[in-house]
Amino acid sequence: MEGVRPGGGPPAGGPGSGSGSGSGSGSGSFPSLFPPGLHGIYGECRRLYPDQPNPLQVTAILKYWLGGPDPLDYVSMYRNLGNPALNVPEHWHYISFGLSDLYGDNRVHEFTGTDGPSGFGFELTFRLKRETGESAPPTWPAELMQGLARYVFQSENTFCSGDHVSWHSPLDNSESRIQHMLLTEDPQMQPVQTPFGVVTFLQYLSFHLFQIVGVCTEELHAAQQWNGQGILELLRTVPVAGGPWLITDMRRGETIFEIDPHLQERVDKGIETDGSNLSGVSAKCAWDDLSRPPEDDEDSRSICIGTQPRRLSGKDTEQIRETLRRGLEINSKPVLPPINAQRQNGLNHDRAPSRKDSLESESSAAIIPHELIRTRQLESVHLKFNQESGALIPLCLRGRLLHGRHFTYKSITGDTAITFVSTGVEGAFATEEHPYAAHGPWLQILLTEEFVERMLEDLEDLNSPEEFKLPKEYSWPEKKLKVSILPDAVFDNPLH
Repeated sequence: MEGVRPGGGPPAGGPGSGSGSGSGSGSGSFPSLFPPGLHGIYGECRRLYPDQPNPLQVTAILKYWLGGPDPLDYVSMYRNLGNPALNVPEHWHYISFGLSDLYGDNRVHEFTGTDGPSGFGFELTFRLKRETGESAPPTWPAELMQGLARYVFQSENTFCSGDHVSWHSPLDNSESRIQHMLLTEDPQMQPVQTPFGVVTFLQYLSFHLFQIVGVCTEELHAAQQWNGQGILELLRTVPVAGGPWLITDMRRGETIFEIDPHLQERVDKGIETDGSNLSGVSAKCAWDDLSRPPEDDEDSRSICIGTQPRRLSGKDTEQIRETLRRGLEINSKPVLPPINAQRQNGLNHDRAPSRKDSLESESSAAIIPHELIRTRQLESVHLKFNQESGALIPLCLRGRLLHGRHFTYKSITGDTAITFVSTGVEGAFATEEHPYAAHGPWLQILLTEEFVERMLEDLEDLNSPEEFKLPKEYSWPEKKLKVSILPDAVFDNPLH
């Protein structure tokens, strides 16, 4: 699937396909056939690592645009000496090639001009602490980056600084506690302007370059309950947990809260003051309209497990997405839906190419397109979640609704969406008079502050998943609301 070989400054084939340009310096040494998008990223790498013109690279043997499974054409691996003055240790620096438009000929990304983003508008980086005596970089981070790239290509969800990735497995398949990721701007690499648009770099905390930063489960939960940027800042203050350059140490055995218990107080205060900026997740969820008998042909129980779903039209789907994105709230930021490492390859490839943000809004305008018709008021609803999704309900209630915000669950298996809204959210079609309202498979539930407080008391055991036995049901008969927490198998095999 992939090969490791020395890189260089190759001609048209990309890194690793030739050696003619590796010996020169500056952009003038690149052959004229060198793909301009790739040239831009490679130039930024040469700026940062002028003494490493031929880094090791992991390359996709069969390129994605030729039918291969791996979207990243290459991952370059550099040795970074760190910065002793800043207490930054020596580490390996991984840089991806392929989320941005490398070629400009529509083989992977649609060319949209020079003013917008190049491809998805970013590449990924990862900084891994170098172990004593390690002479070559481990290659597992390249596969990790390929996994994130597959998610981006298949879901068309883009990343932003502060996003989190729920991975649920040690990043290197060891026994490590580092099992999830946050993303932030790479501290050294600068945004690149290419003929095909702008690229930023995101680091695995995991181009604009976005860096991936590995984190423990407790740190992921803190980022969900509060916000990713706040946890990133705390990680920067703890050298063994990342330090100023947010370097991942897979041997780290303690969370930042175990290393410095006072940091939990800062998180608790932040949650109380700011709430959570996690506005929605992709989830295993469903809902039933219990207002009508199931034999009613006009029943909109299209989301009910065990029934044939009614599909939204493409136009309606886009309108709902725009309403979620722009019409529900002020002061919002993008959010990364959870990714399960075991289910990435099962994501649907058969989707029309597009670029979409995650389910979050960016303005306070109450924009409900007039075409959003046939909205129905429901008398009684039954919500269904798997355990991972259900565990986020207290976050939804305490961190979002009690702060006058909204929270959306978007099904990973279909069109189903469940949006909880508070009385202070503008643009919702659920009201205090009719708290349950649906437009096709999209359900909105309006909860008053008084009812939210009661639900938090009744759902307290969701905070102790180790003591949880499935299935679990919660019911509020006077509100005509029921919530069930069900095994994953129910959602994986909805017809059984």
